[in-house]
Amino acid sequence: MPADGPQPVERHLPTEEARDLLGLTRDIAAREIRPRAAEEEDAGRFPREVFTTIGAAGLLGLPYPAEHGGGEQPYEVYLQVLEELAAVRLTVGLGVSVHTLACHALAEFGTKTQRAEHLDAMLGGELLGAYCLSEPSAGSDAASLRTRATRDGDDWVIEGTKAWITHGGVADFYTVLARTGAEGPRGITAFLVPGDAQGLSAAAPERKMGLKGSPTAQVHFDGVRVPDTRRVGEEGQGFSIALSALDSGRLGIAACAIGVAQGALDEALRFLAERRQFGRPLVDFQGLRFMVADMATAIEAGRALYLAAARLRDAGQPFGKQAAMAKLLCTDTAMKVTTDAVQLMGGYGYTADFPAERYMREAKVLQIVEGTNQIQRMVIARHVAGPESRG
Repeated sequence: MPADGPQPVERHLPTEEARDLLGLTRDIAAREIRPRAAEEEDAGRFPREVFTTIGAAGLLGLPYPAEHGGGEQPYEVYLQVLEELAAVRLTVGLGVSVHTLACHALAEFGTKTQRAEHLDAMLGGELLGAYCLSEPSAGSDAASLRTRATRDGDDWVIEGTKAWITHGGVADFYTVLARTGAEGPRGITAFLVPGDAQGLSAAAPERKMGLKGSPTAQVHFDGVRVPDTRRVGEEGQGFSIALSALDSGRLGIAACAIGVAQGALDEALRFLAERRQFGRPLVDFQGLRFMVADMATAIEAGRALYLAAARLRDAGQPFGKQAAMAKLLCTDTAMKVTTDAVQLMGGYGYTADFPAERYMREAKVLQIVEGTNQIQRMVIARHVAGPESRG
């Protein structure tokens, strides 16, 4: 290993502008995020100012049009920015992914007037978003959601509870999927709800195994009134709007997972190079070198898969199967690599004095969010083997 430690990931980027963006991301990560990551995660502190910084740097709206302050970058570039952020602190990488998902409905399905009124602030870092689809009794079966929006003149009145909401209680806007019609997926509509709306409140954040700096909370809608001008898309179009964002969201989680895995590998490599046993560095022992080789190979395979899916998306081709595969492989890889990083570091890896144990705890949630890995296997099997027999 080079004497100065693990080297930055070698990336093959499509433009000079993309290379500059990755350089900017690494600089912000090193100066603004890494120095406080361990302390703030331990304290459960959400770094809202970091999102303002990266928004001002143009990193919060990378895949969206420049007309409204976006970066107009291909997904293969945006995802590698996410990976770099997650490698330093998952709270930030995942937060950017969730914010991007929250912007999707308005950016893709909003009217010209709606985009002109709201999108610039959303993409520029002035506003931070949350995405409200899951509910206490509607997780994987999202089409059975019960939160209801009822028409009252020119307004809609929203009643219900959303669950597992990243940025719940700190978001400036919520993209909310609510039932406006009959049961099933065709009765759901999307709304853009301001974070300070009367009747909107968040429960205390969930007490999680990891990702403690990122608030995850139930969000309650108690007669929240929003004008029809904040309805996004047509009535009953909400579920198809949500589905259109899920494949892209899964790629965001895949990229974050590879970032966490890379961060854990780099930490383990630094430890192995510095720690000596039996008169030589640990990195010289063949058994440990073989573990490192397997970890590095798995990371490269995951990165190649999520980038291949992103390039299909950028080319306007179907990528749902590849997105599910990438989410599955990359998050399982993150769990395995972070576990191995702790093992490589022995007792030190198990202590909070090193970030390896934090990476391991954080990796677990990535196998659950944006569709559990069991759901991903169902999606992949349907693509490969066809739909299940019903009788």
